[in-house]
Amino acid sequence: MNISKNMTKVFNDQIQAELASAYLYLSMAAWFEENDFGGFAHWMKKQYAEEVEHAMKMFDYVASRGGKVELKAISAPKREWANVLAVYQDTLAHEMEVTKLIYKMVEAAAKEKDYASTEFLNWFVKEQVEEEETASGIVATLEKVGDSVVGLVTYDHVLGKRSTKIGRASCRERV
Repeated sequence: MNISKNMTKVFNDQIQAELASAYLYLSMAAWFEENDFGGFAHWMKKQYAEEVEHAMKMFDYVASRGGKVELKAISAPKREWANVLAVYQDTLAHEMEVTKLIYKMVEAAAKEKDYASTEFLNWFVKEQVEEEETASGIVATLEKVGDSVVGLVTYDHVLGKRSTKIGRASCRERV
């Protein structure tokens, strides 16, 4: 059974949102690079790649269900932040907004009784729980670090070790 026109639009909107997320994280990486925080920049580049991967999962899903993928324009992302904590506070707020978008997709699929899309979207629901947990943990750590140069340099080093995929372990192990 092909995907409905409405669900195709819902997915195309989310593909745009995922790519906009990627663009935001790339902008954050650039800010970190400019401010000599290579580890934080590395973490954001991994986040960028993960968001592109999410967009491509949706792209492939729409195509596999007979839908038409329509790519939409992406606005320029925010470019400046006051400090490292502000960047990660924006990251957490952004992930919370993405979670709302994913929930709206689940609601649309349920309304249409599109069980295949509901099942597909369950992965993204779980992913958003992880994304919010990770960002929240980083914000909590940065709030403790405050303006400590030693603390920021140390945490920059820690987050610079992030692998491509974030697992379900504690935030300290997920970097």
